[in-house]
Amino acid sequence: MSMPTSAQTPERILQRLDWKVIRRLDGLLQGDYRSLFYGYGLDFADLREYQPEDDIRYIDWNVTARMDSPYVRQYVEDREITAWFLLDLSPSMDFGAVESLKRSVLIDFVTTFARLLTRHGNRVGAIFYGGRVERTIPARGGRLQVLRLLNDLLKQPRLPSAPFTSLAPMLEAGLHSIKQRSLIFIISDFISEPGWERPLNILSQRHDVLAIRLWDPREVELPDIGLLLMEDAETGEQIYVDTHDKKFRQRFREAAQQREATLSAAFKRAGVDALALSTEEDLVRAIVRFATLRRQRRT
Repeated sequence: MSMPTSAQTPERILQRLDWKVIRRLDGLLQGDYRSLFYGYGLDFADLREYQPEDDIRYIDWNVTARMDSPYVRQYVEDREITAWFLLDLSPSMDFGAVESLKRSVLIDFVTTFARLLTRHGNRVGAIFYGGRVERTIPARGGRLQVLRLLNDLLKQPRLPSAPFTSLAPMLEAGLHSIKQRSLIFIISDFISEPGWERPLNILSQRHDVLAIRLWDPREVELPDIGLLLMEDAETGEQIYVDTHDKKFRQRFREAAQQREATLSAAFKRAGVDALALSTEEDLVRAIVRFATLRRQRRT
């Protein structure tokens, strides 16, 4: 069992992720992170005829069909990427097993991507949100910036139960604060009051937006263990339920599936790539899966 994130120092967490996550990603993606960051760091430059050594992922199939000969898209590197993490730190993010809270997965994800970006000279910043903007960390580069983000996340206190969080103000804060076109990670469980879809749509028109939806298996499937005390992570409200009741478990499962479908539709309408990341999933496998999705959307 791994040590809880809060019991570790920023330096040790970064070392662990460098060794257990980033090194594996380097091997699996072979250093090609364009499938993750292609919206930034790459600008379309030109088309030319396909050569045998070219990567088939860059074939432009529309032009190929018109010209009766394969053509590939060429890209040039931008000077740098500016990336922002919009972080939902509301009470529901503290749900999960002790060693794998959604908050812990958020910390590992942010640290991993901040490290991947800054080691190539890019800048990262963050907005901490828990019902209101708790903190804004200006975008900077370097390893020290990664450690600062990590340190501030570890020190961020857990919030008491409150009425349902609205994510709209977090997205609106991103709209007002982030002026330069950027790569934006929205990391949340998207347990929110309605109204966040409109600012998401506007944000995605101005920036390359990636939605990272954190979830825990216990939120979608109830075990058959009899009487169970359930607590709403946002409001603190408690209720006893009988998990022996098959119909209740079925309704619980169907409600979770409906939430998933509603979220997927909202992301699709906004043109946002989304990664559903479980608290029990291997982070490397999840990121590689996400890279594959981004690559498929590009071709």
